[in-house]
Order: sequence, then structure tokens, then C-alpha cells
Amino acid sequence: MKKKEVIIAVVITASVLLFFGFIALALFGESEDAAVSLGGKKIGLIEVHGVIVNPTDFIRQIKRFSKDNSIPVIVLDIDSPGGGVAASQEMYEEIGKAKDKGKRIVAAMRSVAASGGYYIACAADTIVANPGTITGSIGVIFEFPVVEGLLKKVGVRFEVVKSGALKDVGSMWREMTPQERKMVQDLINDTYDQFVDVVAKGRNLDRKKVLNIADGRVFTGRMAKDLKLVDELGNLEDALKIANQMGGMTGEPKVIKERPRRRATIFDLLGKSAVTLTALTENEKFFPKLQYLYR
Repeated sequence: MKKKEVIIAVVITASVLLFFGFIALALFGESEDAAVSLGGKKIGLIEVHGVIVNPTDFIRQIKRFSKDNSIPVIVLDIDSPGGGVAASQEMYEEIGKAKDKGKRIVAAMRSVAASGGYYIACAADTIVANPGTITGSIGVIFEFPVVEGLLKKVGVRFEVVKSGALKDVGSMWREMTPQERKMVQDLINDTYDQFVDVVAKGRNLDRKKVLNIADGRVFTGRMAKDLKLVDELGNLEDALKIANQMGGMTGEPKVIKERPRRRATIFDLLGKSAVTLTALTENEKFFPKLQYLYR
């Protein structure tokens, strides 16, 4: 074999090995529980970004920080329009459990911390928002598409056999009946009352005052401060400084943050991380559900 051919073969082999090595590292490399290791007291930082769908990662992180005696304060980095009612409530409850264990909580609102995003912030001891943060949206929404008219045009209909008149409430194949609409409205009214109660309790506000602004409207961070829905105006860095003081720490805040647990996918390797099956299914609109979600 000629020298040139040997060199080409070596380069190709090395390239292939590097490529598959990168894939192996991305797929199987440590990414689940590793965090920055710092000595002394530190601040636990948890990100709440995007639509709230599954609270599992959040719950795992806050439980972990709650058990760590070197972490007196936890900062919630919130940039979310909200999401599922139950998911938001699970996160809120876990924040309360962390506080019961002596942890102080600071919520730092980014671009958006509305509806469910604001719901979980109400569990914090202090809420910090940017002047231009979009927040509020205190309310509940229940939505689903209706394709009955489209199906009629193409000559398709769905036959449904059910055990009761309300078994398929929210079916996309037909319009809702008055009885179904009343039932859904009752669900919305109850979860709405729960939201109002959380805001009144968390912000130490009169319930009637909360009801006056809890019609789904949104506010800027500055407006929210005037309404006593947030405590301070500032960014994440300001929130960390507040947390530092709360925890009796001095100097630059020492922050511990969990690395992402999500395994890399082939889409990540191709530079298309946004195109994942999870993203498509979690944003699915065909399944009706109660949501604390800003639209």
C-alpha cells in the first residue's frame, strides 16, 4: 500500500473513532447527578424554564438540596408561562416542604413568570422580578381543538360507545354539550379558587384584593411590585445577592446547580435539539387538561 493511501486510511479511521466516541460520551457520559462542588455554605439554584409539564426533575433537585446542610437558601430561576395545574401544584408543595426543613426560598423571575410560573413563585420567601418581566395571568384554562366540521367535509365521523354521558368530555370529534360545559366550568372555578388562595396566602394579601386582579390579566414586574405581587425589582444576580444575605454568607455568592439530566439525542448531534419526540408530545394539544398557563 502506498504511503498516501496509508495516511488517508489512518485519517478516516481516526475520524470514525472520534465520531463514535463523541456519540458514546454524549449518550452515556455522566450528566445525571453531577453538580459543581463548592466548599462552605452555598446557594442551590434550580431552573424552571419553559412550559410546566412534568415536575419530576424539579422535585428531585429540590429534595436533594433540602437534604444538604451546606445549602441554606434555594433560588428558583423562573422563566415559564406556566403549565399543568397538578404539575404546578406538586412543585409548589415541594417548595413548602423544603421551607419546613428550614430552607429559605428566593424566586427570580426572568422574561416570563406567569400563571403556573407565578403560582410556584408564591411559595417563595422573596420574589424578585425584572421591571419588564411578564407575570400574573392568575387563572385557569381548559382547551382542545374541535374538528367536527372538518370531518363532515371529508365524510368521516367517529362512533363512540361510553359508560356515561360525561365520559368523553373534551372530545375533539364533536362540540361540547351544555352539561359538559357546566361540568368543565365547575372544575375551572374550583382550581381557580385554589390559585387565588395560594396568591392570597403567599403574598399576605386580602383575598378580595386578589380577586380584583385575578381575571387572567398580566402585569410587568414593576406593575406587580406596586400590587405587592413581587417584593423586589432586579435580575438573577440581584436575587442571588439577596439569597446570599439570607443565608448569612458574605462575598460573591457560591452557587451549586445540577447539570442537565437529559441524554443527548441524535437531533442534538445534528444541531437540532429542539426537534425531539418529547417536545412534540409534551406540547400536544389533543388531550384536554386543566392548565395554569399564560396564552
